[in-house]
Amino acid sequence: MTTIYKPLQTKPDADALDPGFLRDVALGAVRLTPEQGLDLFRQQELFELGRWADARCRQIHGDHIRTYVIDRNINYTNVCTAKCIFCAFKRAVGDDDAYTLEYEQLFEKIHALSEIGGTQVLMQGGMNPELSLDWYIDLLQGIKERFPHIHVHGFSPPEFIEFVNFFNPPGSSLEDKLRWVMVRLREAGLDSIPGGGGEIFANPVRTKIGLGKCDAEAWLTTMYVAHSLGMFTSATMMFGHIEGIADRIHHMDLVRQWQDKALLDFGAPDFPDFPIDQPLQPHTPHTQSRTAGGHYKAFISWPFQRDNTALGRVREWGAQPEDHEPGAVFPGDAVASLAGDGDPKSHAEFGRRLRLSGSTDYLRTQALSRLYLDNIYSIGASWVTMGPHVGQIGLQFGASDMGSVMMEENVVSSAGTTYCLDEAVLCKLIRDAGFTPAQRNNTYDILSIKDGPDAPDHLVEDWSTHRAQRLHIQGACEAQSTELTIGASSD
Repeated sequence: MTTIYKPLQTKPDADALDPGFLRDVALGAVRLTPEQGLDLFRQQELFELGRWADARCRQIHGDHIRTYVIDRNINYTNVCTAKCIFCAFKRAVGDDDAYTLEYEQLFEKIHALSEIGGTQVLMQGGMNPELSLDWYIDLLQGIKERFPHIHVHGFSPPEFIEFVNFFNPPGSSLEDKLRWVMVRLREAGLDSIPGGGGEIFANPVRTKIGLGKCDAEAWLTTMYVAHSLGMFTSATMMFGHIEGIADRIHHMDLVRQWQDKALLDFGAPDFPDFPIDQPLQPHTPHTQSRTAGGHYKAFISWPFQRDNTALGRVREWGAQPEDHEPGAVFPGDAVASLAGDGDPKSHAEFGRRLRLSGSTDYLRTQALSRLYLDNIYSIGASWVTMGPHVGQIGLQFGASDMGSVMMEENVVSSAGTTYCLDEAVLCKLIRDAGFTPAQRNNTYDILSIKDGPDAPDHLVEDWSTHRAQRLHIQGACEAQSTELTIGASSD
């Protein structure tokens, strides 16, 4: 059956806090405007916002199943030409602790993933000018020859933009050049593209924090080309730094606009992955593969982690007496615009003050993303940055997916946040939140529902054995491990 995608209509005159209007939003009958999204974020009580986000999530995913994936995050190089001031991971060519993994090291990591039942490798790195296109092609071919069952989810949009700059492919437009590179990597074994490097799309913020990284138009164009080739991708947002709240709404709005564009241009699959020409009905995620054009499958947002970063040394908002004076406005909010075109000169302190995000702000942002992104199937909970139990609460604030077990993580851990979960703990967190855990693949097909006595968490007799786990952190010369303490107890 072929379906025709129809973007939801808006009701600009509706009060964003009106329960009747929010019920229609939760049912997938109407979409929020940017102004309504901003009103909801600023005015709606936290748990009421979470309740409506949960209602929207249940309308899409049903009341029972919440998912996770078994994959491994491999950062194949930390050499990068960008100068992002929020990053503690990147190194310059020639730095003592710069590294690029050898093929055999990568294959060993993927073998370890396969041994624990993993289905996907998330492969991202710095933008390394010393690596040729043949290096990537040979790597992908080597992975597929050895691990044909592993889905390769690799190379974020900023990496692809640098591929264009480094390799100088033929083409009269950015789309043509991206497609030339992307087709060759896909033929070598690339299956899909992750949403890394999204940060914040608004230009005043992006140019402050991500010098040398592609702009929003290039990021979104890269994903559009991937969608044209039938790839399913994700979108991300990193918040809680110098941006204003309106910048977050603008970021979500661009994701929604370009999702509309992909679905209209490349077709919609024949299942309720997003609004079609009839109201969405509750359902359990399907197990059939997708055959139509590609699009965003998920949106994941997380707060900035400040440790070991240049941005983290910026003065925190609220620490000065003048920050609390009547009429004082956070510089990011003074500059932010729902159109993303704020004037960075409108506040002298813009970019010099930091407003970090805590649990409440994170949950509020995640809940709004579920309500705003009506054409995105899954919202992911960011337990990697927020901790396992805040991630668990996220399942009541619009998230339907708990992401991945964490065998390895190098970027966020470089900035001071290191949590590690195995499959049993991940299942327990989902089950204790009131849902049934299920393992998924990249396209959110259910691989197995963990509801029997052989479920990973049901097999655990002593949970104390899962409290101390070892997270692999890649070093320049040898593998490293960090021992972590995580909370997975039932008390």
